[in-house]
Amino acid sequence: MRSVRRITPATAQRGLAACVLTGVLAACSGSGNSGTHDSPPPALSSAAALGEKIFSDASLSVSGRMSCATCHDPAHAHGAGNPDVVVPAGGADLATPGFRKSPSLRYDFAPAFYFASDGTPTGGFNRDGRANSLIDQGERPFLAPHEMANGSAADVVAKLKLASYAAEFQDVFGPNIFSDPDAAFQRMRFALSQFQVEDARFHPYDSKYDLFLAGRAQLTARELQGLALFNDPTKGNCAACHPNARGPGGAPPLFTDFTYDNLGVPRNRAIPANADPAYFDLGLCGPFRADLAGRGDLCGAFKVPTLRNIAVTAPYFHNGRFKTLKEAIGFYVRRDTNPEEFYPANPDGSIDKFDDLPPQYRGNVNTTEVPYNRKPGQAPALSPDEVDLVIEYLNTLTDGYQP
Repeated sequence: MRSVRRITPATAQRGLAACVLTGVLAACSGSGNSGTHDSPPPALSSAAALGEKIFSDASLSVSGRMSCATCHDPAHAHGAGNPDVVVPAGGADLATPGFRKSPSLRYDFAPAFYFASDGTPTGGFNRDGRANSLIDQGERPFLAPHEMANGSAADVVAKLKLASYAAEFQDVFGPNIFSDPDAAFQRMRFALSQFQVEDARFHPYDSKYDLFLAGRAQLTARELQGLALFNDPTKGNCAACHPNARGPGGAPPLFTDFTYDNLGVPRNRAIPANADPAYFDLGLCGPFRADLAGRGDLCGAFKVPTLRNIAVTAPYFHNGRFKTLKEAIGFYVRRDTNPEEFYPANPDGSIDKFDDLPPQYRGNVNTTEVPYNRKPGQAPALSPDEVDLVIEYLNTLTDGYQP
């Protein structure tokens, strides 16, 4: 049994804010800056221990067969982990398809959504940043028709009252907590957020690359070459959005700058919603986020994800369009030199480039930064062997490395 330490909601909330809003996670992880597990992880607070139970409790869904862990499998870095499942299916009969690929919940720390001084959208949770905290992020899965499918917070709490840990929930949050369903639902999501913040399994920082940064492992010659290509602004240029150096105070890198980019990812016709030619998932400007619907310049932009555990969290991109890293990186570097490899042909034989965006938004796609600044007939920024080298480096970002 996991040990539990007592913590008041107010104290826990302060700890959550310190971890999430600053992005300095060394104090929030079991491994800190060392990339090791020489000391045992700290005990979970009482709220986080409840969150662990809630995370795996399928009885909180209408079907009785879907929990948070269903789509965020701990065995696959708390992500989908099955390249053949593009979008998960939920609902009362587990047959209602979703719209986006399930992301990993590892290293899922970000500031609340904001616009930087230069107008760059930054931060937030979910692929479109519409949730401003882990607590906010936890609401939708319980209520979405294509996920756990509860009709209201009261429906969720009615199920929670029947859980084996209901008395424990009352011990932590008060004997009368169930009399206010909205408050109980908020405490549920608070407990889930504390579980994600406190449990080192969500952010162990124990990949080969972490040990390399700590001087406790060596990268192979090919991994080092891949690292150089990853960083080279004239080649992969990956570190421009996925910084891989230690942060302030030696904090481990998160491999995301929390910004948004429009990559023109090809339409994935395996997503049932895409059978409707009028349907488009436009990220920041909708359809799931409504407050930026009038910002046409942001249509098609999605949050830059962490690359930690990227080798074990296929398929890739918000729509799961590519099943392998080789395909995904090949798209990055050949999208503009060989668009016919990724996009369908128009009746006149031309290529329908950026086909998952309405024509009026295709000018939003990033075509200026390396490696997207190429033209047909030019050489891609990375050769096939260089793509393989980058993949070898990315494989060092998987948690649980054993020297």
